[in-house]
Amino acid sequence: MSDIEIRTLAESEWRASLGLFRAALHTLPVTDEQWAVAQRSYEPGRTLGAFHGGTLAGTAFAWSSDLLVPGGGVLPMAAVTRVAVRSDFRRRGVLRELMRRQLTDIAERGEPLAALRPTEPVIYGRFGYGLATHGAKTVVAPKDAVARAGVPSGGRVRLVEPDEALAVFPGIYERVGRCRPGTIARPPYWWTVFYERAFAVGEHIILAVHSGPDGDDGYLMYRPTPGVLPGTNATLAVDDFVAAAPDAVYGLWRFLLGVDLVDEVTVWTRPTDEPVSEMLVDPRAITRRESRSDLWLRLVDVPTALAGRTYGPGSVVVEVDDPLLPNNSGRYRISADGVTRTTDAPELAVDVDVLAMLYLGTWRAVALAGVGRLRELVPGAAARADVLFAVTEPSWCGTFF
Repeated sequence: MSDIEIRTLAESEWRASLGLFRAALHTLPVTDEQWAVAQRSYEPGRTLGAFHGGTLAGTAFAWSSDLLVPGGGVLPMAAVTRVAVRSDFRRRGVLRELMRRQLTDIAERGEPLAALRPTEPVIYGRFGYGLATHGAKTVVAPKDAVARAGVPSGGRVRLVEPDEALAVFPGIYERVGRCRPGTIARPPYWWTVFYERAFAVGEHIILAVHSGPDGDDGYLMYRPTPGVLPGTNATLAVDDFVAAAPDAVYGLWRFLLGVDLVDEVTVWTRPTDEPVSEMLVDPRAITRRESRSDLWLRLVDVPTALAGRTYGPGSVVVEVDDPLLPNNSGRYRISADGVTRTTDAPELAVDVDVLAMLYLGTWRAVALAGVGRLRELVPGAAARADVLFAVTEPSWCGTFF
């Protein structure tokens, strides 16, 4: 459609934008009581609307955040969310124009990265987003879960009320929740959506804090659901599990698996290399464990993003193609000494979404070349890229947004 207008929404239009987003998810509009909390989750100047005449046909939103990258650096990042198009305007170019405008806006703000957690991942590759991290979903039957001798017993775990959680959880997250590449800053707006909103509407949520010798060092937020059939017990769904030190991690696991009258515990996302089955005498207590899509990343400013992380030994010349942001297209020499644009002959050729897949070290260039996602122009170049982009432990985000 050539008659779509994209513009930044005024504060008075935010509620209509949220209504459109919720309609796309087949949920009801917020009530006045819910809106009193939800409106505080909007960062001014970051909500876009697509209009056809006077009709709001689509919307997209972002929070200002940042990303921990390999080597310990932190780069500004736009956390993209609440993207939706009205069902009667689908397949008419509305989303394409929203994404183009939003990426331009992100670039102008000086944010070299954007990220999202898509409900429909097939959509976003064409806008330059690539799957950059995985998370592990784990389902455990507590009655069969016995920890091996030698597994850290952990410290004290205490249940807390919402007011205490809002006071201590953000600090714990900043201290211990950002130990891996891929983790992101959680701005105040995020806490409003994922905690304050749930408290305000009275959702049944349990909050627990782990304390070690040096104080609070981990926490849980989980939702119990009572058993429905006679003879069945509750299930626990853990939405937020933050801990890094083994005592805290396994202390919280022990707590979860020790809650009485529970048939099943589901932890939605933890690092893929966390050895949960290895902590148990009988690993069959884990009834399901799967690797799931975690963070989808977009390099908005390719030279700045590439220069922001560290690399292993060697070098490779990569040719990048970015149709939406053509200033990113070109050849880059990547080495342990840094990243520079170059006119040298390319050794690898990638689309910008594939570059995002390589960026946090989750994917190997050799494997992606094998399935045609990148082109190896010089034999051995993909193997050299694997050494350059390698990380010491799997990158992971763990934050829904």
